[in-house]
Amino acid sequence: MIADPLANARRSRPPSTLDESEILAKAAGENFPVASRLLLRADRAHLLAIYAFARLVDDIGDEADGDRLALLQWAENELDRAIASSARHPVFVTLSRTIGEVGLAREPFADLIEANRRDQSVKLLRTFDELLEYCRLSANPVGRLVLAVFAADSPERVALSDQVCSGLQIAEHLQDVAEDAERGRIYLPAEDLERFGVADGYLIGEPPAKADAAFRRLMAFEVARARSLLGAGRPLVASLRGRGHTRRRIALAGFVAGGLAALDSIEGRGYDVLTHRARPRPTSVCLHAARTLAGRA
Repeated sequence: MIADPLANARRSRPPSTLDESEILAKAAGENFPVASRLLLRADRAHLLAIYAFARLVDDIGDEADGDRLALLQWAENELDRAIASSARHPVFVTLSRTIGEVGLAREPFADLIEANRRDQSVKLLRTFDELLEYCRLSANPVGRLVLAVFAADSPERVALSDQVCSGLQIAEHLQDVAEDAERGRIYLPAEDLERFGVADGYLIGEPPAKADAAFRRLMAFEVARARSLLGAGRPLVASLRGRGHTRRRIALAGFVAGGLAALDSIEGRGYDVLTHRARPRPTSVCLHAARTLAGRA
């Protein structure tokens, strides 16, 4: 007899890796919730509800035991229950209040689930355009939700936010090259690997003791691309005017600064992210936040 992969989900008891306390514990030190600490209580509560959903879905896609596609379907079903105010899992119960109070659309949440579905089968992206399409599902929805919470989701701001979020996602991929390779995934476009003479197999399996020159050139190229995307953060932050948006401007600047500081850290390690994970320095985050608020590169 085949075990039902959704048995735990139907009882609203997902695997231990999806436990609410573990999800919220992961908030410590991460860019999204750290920047949100600057906000007023209502904004912060809504952003943490969104963050917990995104973290839970990512944990299903990356770490859950058993049938991950079935669990992702459970998450989508629970999302629909949250929209209908009948969710059972604590993360979705909290999210349900945020969806109702802010009037959030279903699509951004569904896109985040779809990104994790793709992770189960797509292990190598061929082009930079494919990477941007993945970011459209895996990162850009978060920025759109943040702007909706801020009541600032104009088409112009959404376009800028999409660039920023894609830049943040790419920066995270660059930090996590070794970790992703252990999972059999490569988020560096195949066309770029070929262009710089880095073989697919170089990243899969046991990582090299030290990054070679070709890999470092590849990483420098990708870091520059991510910086260019994050540059959209300056006009996005500047577009939020008025006293009611002061804390929100600072929070958005913090999101952008976290990505730029991560790229600084990668550069500071000589683009070798295979043996040590590059972590942003607090001083670098503060410097970039101040520059972004001042509208300077």
